[in-house]
Amino acid sequence: MSRVALGMVHGRFQPFHLGHLAYLRGAAARSERLLVGITNPDRARTHPEEADDHRHRPEDNPFTYTERLEMLLAVLADEGMTACVIPFPVSQPELWPDYVPAGTVHFLRVFDDWGRTKVERLRGAGYEVVVLDEGEAKAISGVQVRGLLRSGGPWPDLVPPAVARVISSLPSPDAADRRPAA
Repeated sequence: MSRVALGMVHGRFQPFHLGHLAYLRGAAARSERLLVGITNPDRARTHPEEADDHRHRPEDNPFTYTERLEMLLAVLADEGMTACVIPFPVSQPELWPDYVPAGTVHFLRVFDDWGRTKVERLRGAGYEVVVLDEGEAKAISGVQVRGLLRSGGPWPDLVPPAVARVISSLPSPDAADRRPAA
């Protein structure tokens, strides 16, 4: 595939893990310029999605937009990549034109009904969608990483080093349920 002028990836990044890094690298290799959308930017305005029954729950969204932004900026720096990181209200297609220019090519990895729903919505809104790694199984999930964070397990093995540094440095008072056990 030739490189597109403007590509985009998006995710909740709760937290950003090695599967997300593969996704980011795949889209960056195919894009002259890249947008990275952080979905569920405002946890108080997140609502249930029929195709994904956990994306709205507080326990599945422990990191703030700013914390996830810090993770992404640290990863981009470590990777030597340039991208524009933006909020992306994935569940509100009527708002997409305010965040994503027409002609942006959306790169997605599709592992489940939620992925297929996003492909349909994006194409329905007139965006071109390229599915990366079609047919592959999901190797790492945010559920795994969050579980290891809460239990004190080996979560750093599943995230880029930059993300481990950011998570380990978080001073937020509610960090006990997501940071490594002392």
